[in-house]
Amino acid sequence: MRKSKVYEDKRGYLRFRNSGKPVHRWVLEKVFGHKLSPGTVVHHKNRDKTDNRRENLRALPNQKKHDAMHRENKRRFGRW
Repeated sequence: MRKSKVYEDKRGYLRFRNSGKPVHRWVLEKVFGHKLSPGTVVHHKNRDKTDNRRENLRALPNQKKHDAMHRENKRRFGRW
């Protein structure tokens, strides 16, 4: 039996076993071709922290912008 290369952390995000790096950050770094800045926040559009498909991820410059996105979604859609 082969051991998985990723695990789910206590906050529900997938991380690589060998480095501890969050999979969602790795995916966007591959898409953009460079490392994300330390303050960059990766948002899961469908709110599923284990869904790391490119089309489900969005990079935001900081936590403040991420929080604002959630407030706006809650205002517009009554959730998030």
